[in-house]
Amino acid sequence: MLGAIEAGGTKFVCAVGNDNGEMLERIQIPTTIPEQTIPMVIEFFKGHEIKALGIGSFGPLDLNEKSDTFGYITSTPKHGWCNFPFVETMKKALNIPVAFDTDVNAAAWGEFLFGAGKGSNCLYITVGTGIGAGAVIGGKCLHGLSHPEMGHIFLRRHPLDRFEGVCPYHKDCLEGLASGPSIEKRWGIKGENLLKDHQAWELEVHYLAQALLQYILILSPEKIIMGGGVMKQSHLFPSIHNEVQRLSEGFLKLPLLEEYIVTPGLGADSGILGALMLAKDIDFGNVPN
Repeated sequence: MLGAIEAGGTKFVCAVGNDNGEMLERIQIPTTIPEQTIPMVIEFFKGHEIKALGIGSFGPLDLNEKSDTFGYITSTPKHGWCNFPFVETMKKALNIPVAFDTDVNAAAWGEFLFGAGKGSNCLYITVGTGIGAGAVIGGKCLHGLSHPEMGHIFLRRHPLDRFEGVCPYHKDCLEGLASGPSIEKRWGIKGENLLKDHQAWELEVHYLAQALLQYILILSPEKIIMGGGVMKQSHLFPSIHNEVQRLSEGFLKLPLLEEYIVTPGLGADSGILGALMLAKDIDFGNVPN
């Protein structure tokens, strides 16, 4: 039996399952501070005989195995979690091997194995409390100097947008201008409560389409999967398709965008299933790197 954690900014999803990707039990635990959240996580897994654990976590993370702080959540603005030794803590508590990656890389891995990006070079982007993206290229999760931080790229501003942005590091990067909290702070209301014809969505499409075109130009993914709370506004997809096409200006021969930029094939399970499969790869000596 394998264990998996999808560590998000608002909740931890913990699950146990088998090598085939079948989840046998799962729970949700609020993400508060490590001293409160982690003991509940450990208690759950101690109730099961698992041979390996896969973690997909919010970041930034240190994924360099040669680093003294490998397995840490590093410079996150989330209170209490900065420089938290996630991998070391779980290894000591459970005495099992641990695979560690970003939550969006785990989601991309799940979609690559079982979902909308099955077998293809794919990009998974989440637009919610934050904005992040992970990619599977050549059958491996994309890493390098660090892990991808695609939510912090800079974009051309919409001509009518004077909002300063909410990113604590960059203010008006993609996350600062198009995340769920940016929508709420800019308009004084949560995105889920805005009408479909509200100006907020024009700005959202303006920023997300620019970002997607940059990812297409740089990574050349064969499938783009968009998840997260903001993307539950399904009316955004046709507008994003149209704007990506307009911005490309015929430079790229794009596939049918309705089939290229899509919702997750695994629904809300992309991340937790991907984390479970990271644990499976430990057994086979093939953790994506």
